[in-house]
Amino acid sequence: MRTLISTAFISLDGVVEAPGGEPGYRNAGWTFKDIEFLPEAFDLKVREQQESTAILMGRTSYEAFSPVWPDMADFADYKTMPKYVVSTTLTDDDLVSNWGETTILRSLDEVAALKETEGGPIIVHGSASLNQGLADAGLIDRYHLLVFPLLLGAGKRLFPATDKDAQKLKLVEHAVYANGLQMNVLDVVR
Repeated sequence: MRTLISTAFISLDGVVEAPGGEPGYRNAGWTFKDIEFLPEAFDLKVREQQESTAILMGRTSYEAFSPVWPDMADFADYKTMPKYVVSTTLTDDDLVSNWGETTILRSLDEVAALKETEGGPIIVHGSASLNQGLADAGLIDRYHLLVFPLLLGAGKRLFPATDKDAQKLKLVEHAVYANGLQMNVLDVVR
């Protein structure tokens, strides 16, 4: 079974909305405001590209990333990697042609089937709604979280608000950086 990894820039209060400056959110671009850039704090992002074998996204994140990431040197390793987009509305005609193989999945059942295939880790970028559905369905195996020392209040959150039994996580790697960022790698305990 393939490992499904959710990766996120996240505020201390759990917000993941518009970290790079996507329009429509009051605190858009919060990862770049008032926080000193330390390259070592982002080493996890480099490792993710080297260790992942596929990317999974929701429609909104695909529509945000696909016009930009294919031509960015920072995301070069993702260009040829297979991509999967979970959407009930996208069609093949909506997909960009310069970002390698992209497959549209129509349901979480199709994500579960993808996890059963041969191959290495699948990384989930962005996609707050998709992450919540994946978590509720028990499909996430690991979290890669870069926690920013900010409280953003309102905004899309990574974790679902579903009333359910407690889910235990095991901290397998962590670091704290001089700029206040915390890196936490957590496995979902089953």
